[in-house]
Amino acid sequence: MKRHRIAVIGLGQRIAHVLCAMADVGWDYEVAGHVDPAPVGLPILAERGIAPGRAYADPKALLADGPFDLVMIGSPNHLHLEHLLAAFEAGYPIFAEKPIVRTAEETFTLARRLADKATPPLFIGLVMRSMPIVRETIARVDGGQLGELISIDATEHLHPEHGGYLARNWRRKQAWGGSYLLDKVCHDFDIFGRLAGSRAAKVASFGGRRIFTPQRDGKLTAYDDGEAAYALRDAGWQGANDAFHSDMDVTDHQIAMVEYANQVRLSFHANSHVALQERRWYLAGTDGTLIADLVRNRLLFRGTMAKGRPERMDFVTRTDDNHNGADQAMAADLKASLEAGAAFPVTPGDSMEAGLTVMAIDRAMDEGAVVDCAPMWAAYDAATTG
Repeated sequence: MKRHRIAVIGLGQRIAHVLCAMADVGWDYEVAGHVDPAPVGLPILAERGIAPGRAYADPKALLADGPFDLVMIGSPNHLHLEHLLAAFEAGYPIFAEKPIVRTAEETFTLARRLADKATPPLFIGLVMRSMPIVRETIARVDGGQLGELISIDATEHLHPEHGGYLARNWRRKQAWGGSYLLDKVCHDFDIFGRLAGSRAAKVASFGGRRIFTPQRDGKLTAYDDGEAAYALRDAGWQGANDAFHSDMDVTDHQIAMVEYANQVRLSFHANSHVALQERRWYLAGTDGTLIADLVRNRLLFRGTMAKGRPERMDFVTRTDDNHNGADQAMAADLKASLEAGAAFPVTPGDSMEAGLTVMAIDRAMDEGAVVDCAPMWAAYDAATTG
């Protein structure tokens, strides 16, 4: 079995969890070195007995100390493009956390770079592509079980602890993370585009910050069992102490409407502070209806003309992060790609298109207008030709 030598740029909590998932599925690897001025993922690795390797001053010094079998980029989103370009020049295979980049301009720059020069293999951590329930959903839509897909209703509603973490973490700032939807649910919009089989044509959105505000400070301080609220997770790099008094400038709730070019329609509702957690996709087709409940890891399907009980599939893995085994499945996919040349479930192009769709949604919210996506796709397609 090959032992992989790994370099890490940005040793945060997320990349540490991915490294743990890689160990779970049988990777043989060593982290040879890492770059991070505040590596908040260290305790997560230490708990699993994974050595973080040598600490380097900057990516250039780390990458010069190769060779590496994989460079893993887990830095804050605003640094992704810089770190991707450096890793391209080094020439080693790359795993980068989602979103691939943070702005439309960065997307076009990356697309031109991918078109202009040969690059090493690039894998993007849109982890939901590897979830068994998601794979089953895609297979049923592709197999025609729903007939023609007409509309999608989807949600992601977070437990207060998760929302409070995001209000304190670096993701609270657009300058570091991009928008709330971009960082948190580019996963979902990647899948929606895949299911629709088309790009977004028109989008609209409404949202704002009405939950984590100073006006609500002191109203919600503890759970009914006495446990302190909004204190369960370390806020990490550039963390704020208080979810209600941070310099947060992203939304804490948002809705979006999308019409795809092939007339599939989507409604999406996100809220970062709910008592009944939910991440659910309701797919309505001409021949059948499917509900994918990604919190309970359960799929329901019934044919349009069927009168019996719906088919129910319960996927066995349940985890607190609601990835429900997807981290391990993605780690297995990554191993198969590196060692056997298997196709990874998502491409850099898929990731860029999902990101641009969310960016258009956020622009629609900011402008209070329905946004025509055609000019954006024309600019992206021009960039992909170099």
